Amino acid sequence: MQNSVASPSRNISIPTPAEPAGKGRELMKSYNIAVIGGDGTGPEVVREAVKVLDAAAKKFSLKLNYIQYDLGGERYLRTNEALPDSVVSELRKFPAILLGAIGHPEVKPGILEKGILLRLRFELEQYINLRPVKLYDERFCPLKDKGPGDIDFVVVRENNEGLYTGSGGFVFKGTPHEIAVQESINTRRGVERCLRFAFEFTRKRNREKKLTLCGKTNVLTYAFDLWERAFHEIGQQDFPDVKRDYAHVDATAMWFVKNPEWFDVIVTDNMFGDIITDLGAMVQGGMGIAAGGNINPDGTSMFEPIGGSAPKYTGQGVINPLAAICAGQMTLDFLGETAAAAAIETAVIKITREKIKSLAAGKMGYTTSQVGDLVAAAV
Repeated sequence: MQNSVASPSRNISIPTPAEPAGKGRELMKSYNIAVIGGDGTGPEVVREAVKVLDAAAKKFSLKLNYIQYDLGGERYLRTNEALPDSVVSELRKFPAILLGAIGHPEVKPGILEKGILLRLRFELEQYINLRPVKLYDERFCPLKDKGPGDIDFVVVRENNEGLYTGSGGFVFKGTPHEIAVQESINTRRGVERCLRFAFEFTRKRNREKKLTLCGKTNVLTYAFDLWERAFHEIGQQDFPDVKRDYAHVDATAMWFVKNPEWFDVIVTDNMFGDIITDLGAMVQGGMGIAAGGNINPDGTSMFEPIGGSAPKYTGQGVINPLAAICAGQMTLDFLGETAAAAAIETAVIKITREKIKSLAAGKMGYTTSQVGDLVAAAV
Protein backbone atom coordinates (compact mmCIF):
# COMPACT_ATOMS: atom_id res chain seq x y z
CA MET A 1 0.00 0.00 0.00
CA GLN A 2 1.21 3.44 -0.86
CA ASN A 3 -0.10 6.46 1.03
CA SER A 4 0.56 9.98 -0.15
CA VAL A 5 -1.01 13.35 0.39
CA ALA A 6 -2.07 15.33 -2.65
CA SER A 7 -2.38 19.06 -2.31
CA PRO A 8 -5.36 20.33 -4.32
CA SER A 9 -3.22 23.24 -5.49
CA ARG A 10 -0.65 21.21 -7.39
CA ASN A 11 -0.36 18.32 -9.77
CA ILE A 12 0.37 14.86 -8.48
CA SER A 13 2.23 11.84 -9.68
CA ILE A 14 -0.13 8.91 -9.45
CA PRO A 15 1.59 5.64 -8.52
CA THR A 16 2.09 3.21 -11.37
CA PRO A 17 1.02 -0.44 -11.11
CA ALA A 18 3.36 -2.71 -9.22
CA GLU A 19 6.15 -4.33 -11.20
CA PRO A 20 6.62 -8.11 -11.11
CA ALA A 21 9.18 -9.14 -8.52
CA GLY A 22 10.78 -11.67 -10.80
CA LYS A 23 10.56 -13.51 -14.08
CA GLY A 24 7.61 -15.86 -14.18
CA ARG A 25 6.00 -14.33 -11.13
CA GLU A 26 2.39 -13.17 -11.60
CA LEU A 27 1.89 -9.42 -11.75
CA MET A 28 0.01 -8.12 -8.72
CA LYS A 29 -3.08 -6.14 -9.70
CA SER A 30 -2.74 -2.52 -8.68
CA TYR A 31 -5.43 0.15 -8.35
CA ASN A 32 -5.22 3.86 -7.60
CA ILE A 33 -8.02 5.14 -5.36
CA ALA A 34 -8.58 8.79 -4.53
CA VAL A 35 -9.70 9.29 -0.93
CA ILE A 36 -11.71 12.28 0.27
CA GLY A 37 -12.28 12.05 4.01
CA GLY A 38 -14.33 15.22 3.97
CA ASP A 39 -16.07 16.70 6.99
CA GLY A 40 -17.12 15.72 10.48
CA THR A 41 -16.93 11.97 11.03
CA GLY A 42 -16.06 11.36 7.37
CA PRO A 43 -12.32 10.86 7.94
CA GLU A 44 -13.07 8.46 10.81
CA VAL A 45 -15.29 6.12 8.79
CA VAL A 46 -13.03 6.29 5.72
CA ARG A 47 -10.10 5.23 7.90
CA GLU A 48 -11.99 2.04 8.81
CA ALA A 49 -13.03 1.45 5.21
CA VAL A 50 -9.38 1.63 4.16
CA LYS A 51 -8.45 -0.75 6.98
CA VAL A 52 -10.90 -3.33 5.63
CA LEU A 53 -9.87 -2.72 2.03
CA ASP A 54 -6.28 -3.41 3.02
CA ALA A 55 -7.32 -6.68 4.65
CA ALA A 56 -9.11 -7.74 1.47
CA ALA A 57 -6.18 -6.58 -0.67
CA LYS A 58 -3.77 -8.70 1.35
CA LYS A 59 -6.01 -11.76 1.11
CA PHE A 60 -6.57 -11.46 -2.63
CA SER A 61 -3.08 -10.22 -3.61
CA LEU A 62 -4.09 -6.72 -4.65
CA LYS A 63 -2.16 -3.47 -4.37
CA LEU A 64 -4.25 -0.45 -3.46
CA ASN A 65 -2.66 2.98 -3.78
CA TYR A 66 -4.50 5.69 -1.83
CA ILE A 67 -4.08 9.36 -2.65
CA GLN A 68 -5.62 11.64 -0.04
CA TYR A 69 -7.42 14.88 -0.96
CA ASP A 70 -8.11 17.72 1.44
CA LEU A 71 -11.60 18.75 0.36
CA GLY A 72 -14.53 19.84 2.50
CA GLY A 73 -15.71 22.50 4.87
CA GLU A 74 -12.45 23.16 6.69
CA ARG A 75 -10.60 23.74 3.43
CA TYR A 76 -13.40 25.95 2.13
CA LEU A 77 -13.26 28.09 5.27
CA ARG A 78 -9.49 28.48 4.81
CA THR A 79 -9.43 29.18 1.08
CA ASN A 80 -12.99 30.14 0.09
CA GLU A 81 -12.71 27.53 -2.65
CA ALA A 82 -14.72 24.30 -2.65
CA LEU A 83 -13.17 22.33 -5.52
CA PRO A 84 -10.28 23.66 -7.62
CA ASP A 85 -10.34 22.92 -11.34
CA SER A 86 -6.95 21.22 -11.02
CA VAL A 87 -8.39 18.66 -8.62
CA VAL A 88 -11.21 17.75 -10.99
CA SER A 89 -8.58 17.12 -13.66
CA GLU A 90 -6.57 14.95 -11.27
CA LEU A 91 -9.58 12.94 -10.17
CA ARG A 92 -10.33 12.01 -13.79
CA LYS A 93 -7.15 9.88 -13.69
CA PHE A 94 -8.55 7.58 -11.03
CA PRO A 95 -10.94 4.67 -11.61
CA ALA A 96 -12.53 5.24 -8.21
CA ILE A 97 -12.98 7.78 -5.43
CA LEU A 98 -13.78 6.83 -1.84
CA LEU A 99 -15.66 9.64 -0.09
CA GLY A 100 -16.36 10.00 3.63
CA ALA A 101 -18.90 12.83 3.94
CA ILE A 102 -19.41 16.45 2.92
CA GLY A 103 -21.15 18.97 5.19
CA HIS A 104 -19.87 21.52 7.69
CA PRO A 105 -21.95 23.39 10.30
CA GLU A 106 -20.09 26.66 9.62
CA VAL A 107 -20.66 26.55 5.86
CA LYS A 108 -24.01 27.60 4.45
CA PRO A 109 -26.02 24.58 3.21
CA GLY A 110 -25.70 24.07 -0.53
CA ILE A 111 -22.21 25.48 -1.02
CA LEU A 112 -20.30 22.26 -0.43
CA GLU A 113 -23.04 20.01 -1.77
CA LYS A 114 -23.18 21.89 -5.08
CA GLY A 115 -19.52 22.86 -5.16
CA ILE A 116 -18.12 19.39 -4.50
CA LEU A 117 -20.68 16.58 -4.70
CA LEU A 118 -22.86 17.77 -7.56
CA ARG A 119 -19.92 19.19 -9.47
CA LEU A 120 -18.08 15.87 -9.35
CA ARG A 121 -21.19 13.93 -10.31
CA PHE A 122 -21.81 16.19 -13.29
CA GLU A 123 -18.28 16.90 -14.53
CA LEU A 124 -17.14 13.28 -14.16
CA GLU A 125 -20.43 12.15 -15.78
CA GLN A 126 -21.35 9.89 -12.92
CA TYR A 127 -24.79 9.50 -14.43
CA ILE A 128 -25.87 6.57 -12.29
CA ASN A 129 -26.48 6.61 -8.55
CA LEU A 130 -26.52 2.99 -7.45
CA ARG A 131 -28.11 2.16 -4.10
CA PRO A 132 -28.31 -1.44 -2.88
CA VAL A 133 -31.01 -1.87 -0.24
CA LYS A 134 -30.21 -5.08 1.60
CA LEU A 135 -31.14 -6.11 5.14
CA TYR A 136 -28.40 -8.02 6.95
CA ASP A 137 -30.17 -8.67 10.26
CA GLU A 138 -33.90 -8.53 11.02
CA ARG A 139 -33.16 -6.99 14.44
CA PHE A 140 -32.46 -3.69 12.74
CA CYS A 141 -35.47 -3.61 10.41
CA PRO A 142 -38.31 -1.32 11.54
CA LEU A 143 -40.85 -3.34 9.54
CA LYS A 144 -42.88 -6.04 11.25
CA ASP A 145 -42.20 -9.63 10.20
CA LYS A 146 -39.66 -8.73 7.53
CA GLY A 147 -36.26 -10.38 7.30
CA PRO A 148 -33.21 -10.50 5.00
CA GLY A 149 -35.12 -12.62 2.50
CA ASP A 150 -37.69 -9.84 2.06
CA ILE A 151 -35.41 -6.84 1.64
CA ASP A 152 -32.86 -7.24 -1.13
CA PHE A 153 -33.31 -4.81 -4.00
CA VAL A 154 -31.38 -2.09 -5.82
CA VAL A 155 -32.36 1.43 -6.83
CA VAL A 156 -30.83 2.83 -10.02
CA ARG A 157 -31.20 6.62 -9.91
CA GLU A 158 -30.45 8.93 -12.82
CA ASN A 159 -27.73 11.20 -11.45
CA ASN A 160 -27.03 14.00 -13.96
CA GLU A 161 -30.39 15.45 -14.95
CA GLY A 162 -33.85 16.19 -13.57
CA LEU A 163 -34.40 18.92 -11.02
CA TYR A 164 -30.73 18.87 -10.01
CA THR A 165 -29.38 20.61 -13.10
CA GLY A 166 -30.11 24.00 -11.55
CA SER A 167 -32.29 25.12 -14.46
CA GLY A 168 -34.75 27.86 -13.55
CA GLY A 169 -34.61 31.12 -11.70
CA PHE A 170 -36.44 33.95 -9.98
CA VAL A 171 -38.64 36.77 -11.22
CA PHE A 172 -39.38 39.72 -8.91
CA LYS A 173 -37.30 38.11 -6.17
CA GLY A 174 -37.86 39.63 -2.74
CA THR A 175 -41.19 41.20 -3.67
CA PRO A 176 -44.79 40.10 -2.99
CA HIS A 177 -44.98 39.02 -6.66
CA GLU A 178 -41.93 36.75 -6.49
CA ILE A 179 -41.87 33.75 -8.81
CA ALA A 180 -39.48 30.81 -8.42
CA VAL A 181 -39.10 28.29 -11.23
CA GLN A 182 -37.16 25.02 -10.95
CA GLU A 183 -37.18 22.93 -14.11
CA SER A 184 -36.73 19.19 -14.49
CA ILE A 185 -34.46 18.48 -17.46
CA ASN A 186 -34.86 15.04 -19.05
CA THR A 187 -33.05 14.26 -22.30
CA ARG A 188 -33.51 11.18 -24.42
CA ARG A 189 -29.76 10.53 -24.16
CA GLY A 190 -29.74 10.86 -20.37
CA VAL A 191 -32.88 8.80 -19.85
CA GLU A 192 -31.83 6.07 -22.25
CA ARG A 193 -28.36 5.56 -20.86
CA CYS A 194 -29.79 5.29 -17.35
CA LEU A 195 -32.44 2.81 -18.48
CA ARG A 196 -29.93 0.70 -20.38
CA PHE A 197 -27.68 0.55 -17.32
CA ALA A 198 -30.67 -0.55 -15.24
CA PHE A 199 -31.73 -3.24 -17.70
CA GLU A 200 -28.20 -4.60 -17.96
CA PHE A 201 -27.80 -4.52 -14.19
CA THR A 202 -31.09 -6.39 -13.72
CA ARG A 203 -30.02 -9.04 -16.20
CA LYS A 204 -26.61 -9.43 -14.57
CA ARG A 205 -28.09 -9.49 -11.05
CA ASN A 206 -30.20 -12.44 -12.27
CA ARG A 207 -32.47 -12.55 -9.23
CA GLU A 208 -36.06 -12.05 -10.35
CA LYS A 209 -34.99 -10.24 -13.53
CA LYS A 210 -37.70 -7.66 -12.93
CA LEU A 211 -37.13 -3.95 -13.50
CA THR A 212 -39.62 -1.47 -12.06
CA LEU A 213 -39.87 2.06 -13.45
CA CYS A 214 -40.76 4.46 -10.62
CA GLY A 215 -42.42 7.63 -11.88
CA LYS A 216 -45.54 9.79 -11.83
CA THR A 217 -47.06 9.40 -15.29
CA ASN A 218 -50.49 10.58 -14.19
CA VAL A 219 -49.22 14.09 -13.26
CA LEU A 220 -45.74 14.61 -14.75
CA THR A 221 -47.06 13.85 -18.20
CA TYR A 222 -44.10 15.21 -20.18
CA ALA A 223 -41.04 13.99 -18.31
CA PHE A 224 -42.37 10.55 -17.50
CA ASP A 225 -43.98 10.10 -20.88
CA LEU A 226 -40.40 10.17 -22.18
CA TRP A 227 -39.24 7.82 -19.44
CA GLU A 228 -42.09 5.35 -19.99
CA ARG A 229 -41.82 5.27 -23.79
CA ALA A 230 -38.06 4.75 -23.67
CA PHE A 231 -38.46 2.13 -20.92
CA HIS A 232 -40.76 -0.07 -23.01
CA GLU A 233 -38.97 0.52 -26.33
CA ILE A 234 -35.58 -0.49 -24.89
CA GLY A 235 -37.05 -3.41 -22.98
CA GLN A 236 -38.92 -4.82 -25.96
CA GLN A 237 -36.06 -4.42 -28.41
CA ASP A 238 -33.00 -5.34 -26.38
CA PHE A 239 -34.01 -6.93 -23.06
CA PRO A 240 -36.99 -9.23 -23.70
CA ASP A 241 -35.81 -11.52 -20.91
CA VAL A 242 -36.26 -8.78 -18.29
CA LYS A 243 -39.77 -8.32 -16.89
CA ARG A 244 -40.97 -4.72 -16.94
CA ASP A 245 -43.05 -3.20 -14.19
CA TYR A 246 -44.27 0.31 -13.34
CA ALA A 247 -45.20 2.02 -10.05
CA HIS A 248 -46.02 5.62 -9.19
CA VAL A 249 -43.51 7.08 -6.75
CA ASP A 250 -46.09 7.38 -3.96
CA ALA A 251 -47.07 3.75 -4.43
CA THR A 252 -43.39 2.79 -4.46
CA ALA A 253 -42.92 4.43 -1.06
CA MET A 254 -45.95 2.58 0.25
CA TRP A 255 -44.76 -0.80 -1.03
CA PHE A 256 -41.25 -0.25 0.35
CA VAL A 257 -42.92 -0.38 3.75
CA LYS A 258 -45.65 -2.95 3.17
CA ASN A 259 -44.16 -5.36 0.64
CA PRO A 260 -40.48 -4.68 -0.04
CA GLU A 261 -40.10 -8.24 -1.29
CA TRP A 262 -41.93 -7.21 -4.47
CA PHE A 263 -38.89 -5.35 -5.77
CA ASP A 264 -35.78 -6.52 -7.59
CA VAL A 265 -34.35 -3.44 -9.38
CA ILE A 266 -35.99 -0.02 -9.51
CA VAL A 267 -35.05 2.72 -11.97
CA THR A 268 -36.12 6.32 -11.53
CA ASP A 269 -35.22 9.96 -12.03
CA ASN A 270 -32.92 12.12 -9.91
CA MET A 271 -35.41 13.61 -7.46
CA PHE A 272 -37.56 10.56 -6.87
CA GLY A 273 -34.41 8.47 -6.51
CA ASP A 274 -33.02 10.84 -3.90
CA ILE A 275 -36.19 10.46 -1.82
CA ILE A 276 -36.88 6.74 -2.05
CA THR A 277 -33.27 5.72 -1.38
CA ASP A 278 -33.41 7.37 2.05
CA LEU A 279 -36.58 5.40 2.76
CA GLY A 280 -34.74 2.33 1.54
CA ALA A 281 -31.91 3.04 3.98
CA MET A 282 -34.36 3.03 6.89
CA VAL A 283 -35.89 -0.23 5.69
CA GLN A 284 -32.47 -1.88 5.63
CA GLY A 285 -31.58 -0.72 9.12
CA GLY A 286 -30.59 2.94 8.91
CA MET A 287 -27.94 5.26 7.56
CA GLY A 288 -25.24 3.38 9.46
CA ILE A 289 -25.35 0.49 7.00
CA ALA A 290 -26.31 2.22 3.72
CA ALA A 291 -23.75 2.82 0.99
CA GLY A 292 -24.04 4.10 -2.55
CA GLY A 293 -22.10 4.61 -5.73
CA ASN A 294 -22.01 7.47 -8.22
CA ILE A 295 -21.19 5.54 -11.35
CA ASN A 296 -19.61 6.38 -14.66
CA PRO A 297 -19.37 2.91 -16.22
CA ASP A 298 -16.53 4.06 -18.46
CA GLY A 299 -14.80 6.58 -16.22
CA THR A 300 -14.24 7.69 -12.65
CA SER A 301 -16.84 6.54 -10.10
CA MET A 302 -17.30 7.67 -6.51
CA PHE A 303 -18.47 5.58 -3.55
CA GLU A 304 -19.73 6.82 -0.20
CA PRO A 305 -21.78 6.10 2.90
CA ILE A 306 -25.07 7.88 2.30
CA GLY A 307 -25.36 9.31 5.82
CA GLY A 308 -24.12 12.82 6.50
CA SER A 309 -21.01 14.09 8.21
CA ALA A 310 -22.62 13.88 11.69
CA PRO A 311 -20.46 16.70 13.13
CA LYS A 312 -21.81 16.29 16.66
CA TYR A 313 -20.06 12.90 16.87
CA THR A 314 -16.71 14.03 15.46
CA GLY A 315 -13.70 12.65 17.29
CA GLN A 316 -15.71 10.60 19.76
CA GLY A 317 -15.09 7.22 18.13
CA VAL A 318 -18.78 6.29 18.25
CA ILE A 319 -19.88 6.67 14.63
CA ASN A 320 -20.82 3.50 12.72
CA PRO A 321 -18.27 2.80 9.94
CA LEU A 322 -20.17 -0.09 8.33
CA ALA A 323 -21.70 2.07 5.58
CA ALA A 324 -18.26 3.37 4.63
CA ILE A 325 -16.90 -0.18 4.70
CA CYS A 326 -19.73 -1.21 2.38
CA ALA A 327 -18.78 1.71 0.11
CA GLY A 328 -15.30 0.19 -0.02
CA GLN A 329 -16.87 -3.13 -0.94
CA MET A 330 -18.75 -1.44 -3.79
CA THR A 331 -15.49 0.12 -4.94
CA LEU A 332 -13.82 -3.27 -5.32
CA ASP A 333 -16.87 -4.66 -7.08
CA PHE A 334 -16.77 -1.77 -9.57
CA LEU A 335 -13.06 -2.43 -10.17
CA GLY A 336 -13.93 -6.00 -11.09
CA GLU A 337 -12.55 -7.57 -7.91
CA THR A 338 -15.79 -9.42 -7.19
CA ALA A 339 -14.25 -12.08 -4.93
CA ALA A 340 -12.63 -9.47 -2.69
CA ALA A 341 -15.85 -7.46 -2.64
CA ALA A 342 -17.87 -10.54 -1.70
CA ALA A 343 -15.44 -11.30 1.12
CA ILE A 344 -16.01 -7.85 2.60
CA GLU A 345 -19.79 -8.15 2.38
CA THR A 346 -19.69 -11.58 3.99
CA ALA A 347 -17.58 -10.17 6.81
CA VAL A 348 -19.96 -7.23 7.31
CA ILE A 349 -22.93 -9.59 7.50
CA LYS A 350 -21.13 -11.79 10.02
CA ILE A 351 -20.14 -8.91 12.30
CA THR A 352 -23.54 -7.24 11.99
CA ARG A 353 -25.33 -10.42 13.01
CA GLU A 354 -22.93 -11.70 15.65
CA LYS A 355 -21.39 -8.61 17.28
CA ILE A 356 -23.24 -5.36 16.70
CA LYS A 357 -25.88 -4.39 19.26
CA SER A 358 -27.25 -1.43 17.31
CA LEU A 359 -26.46 0.37 14.07
CA ALA A 360 -26.90 3.76 15.73
CA ALA A 361 -23.94 5.93 16.72
CA GLY A 362 -22.78 5.28 20.26
CA LYS A 363 -24.90 2.15 20.66
CA MET A 364 -22.96 -0.41 18.66
CA GLY A 365 -21.25 -1.95 21.67
CA TYR A 366 -17.89 -1.14 20.10
CA THR A 367 -15.95 1.96 19.07
CA THR A 368 -15.63 3.01 15.44
CA SER A 369 -12.11 1.61 15.26
CA GLN A 370 -13.10 -1.66 16.96
CA VAL A 371 -15.86 -2.26 14.41
CA GLY A 372 -13.30 -1.78 11.64
CA ASP A 373 -10.97 -4.21 13.38
CA LEU A 374 -13.74 -6.82 13.67
CA VAL A 375 -14.65 -6.63 9.99
CA ALA A 376 -11.01 -6.63 8.86
CA ALA A 377 -10.35 -9.72 10.96
CA ALA A 378 -13.44 -11.45 9.55
CA VAL A 379 -12.23 -10.81 5.99
